[in-house]
Amino acid sequence: MNILVSISHVPDTATKIVVGADGKSIDSKGVKYIMNPYDEFALEEALRLKEKNGGTVTVATVGGDGAKDVLRTALALQVDKAIFLKAENPDSFVVASSIADVAKEVKPDIILFGRQSIDFDSFQVAPMVAELLDMPSVTITSKLDINGTSVSAERDIEGGKETVSTTLPLVVSAQKGLNEPRYPKLPDIMKAKSKPIEERVANGAAARVEVVGMELPAAKGKGKVFGDSEGDIAELVKLLHEEAKVI
Repeated sequence: MNILVSISHVPDTATKIVVGADGKSIDSKGVKYIMNPYDEFALEEALRLKEKNGGTVTVATVGGDGAKDVLRTALALQVDKAIFLKAENPDSFVVASSIADVAKEVKPDIILFGRQSIDFDSFQVAPMVAELLDMPSVTITSKLDINGTSVSAERDIEGGKETVSTTLPLVVSAQKGLNEPRYPKLPDIMKAKSKPIEERVANGAAARVEVVGMELPAAKGKGKVFGDSEGDIAELVKLLHEEAKVI
């Protein structure tokens, strides 16, 4: 089985975000970057499919030079090939079109993504790639069964689960619960430092979204606690009318 996995480089969920001086990006000073957590499920599923069916696993990422770190992590998990597509501040379309171009070369049976990246949360890249390649797509996948070219997938929907049937080749975005990701072993981490990464410039597609401004949410104001006395109720009504102006 020929498998392609798209992974991304995102700020750690525990990172304290500070808006940069340009007002359009985060200040990267002191920020720890990690592999997008949802992409870990996609990568694990790829490795399991390879172990079950044989074949190769290729991983690709689109981003600045720092993004190569996540490819080293993937190489430590014994993927067969890593491709770095350099692009500064790519939007979802640039990422999708670049990954689609790689897919046209690799000709995968299945392309795996995380359900979303935790920095932009757009949910757009996997469906975009499927559209660009004219392939079926199953998103937010929490169970995947492949028998030959026949596929049964369970996906999370609001209030329940949905089971769909389709065929390979296929684009899948992975949801938490699809599997339990493995961790690389220390000797494999050391070996991955010397493994080759194929580097190229992303395909040059024009970004379709521009970040015009970024700001942190407003700080929450102090709350007020009221009892159930007549005086408290009267004070609450007064504040709702005069300060909050909701009544």
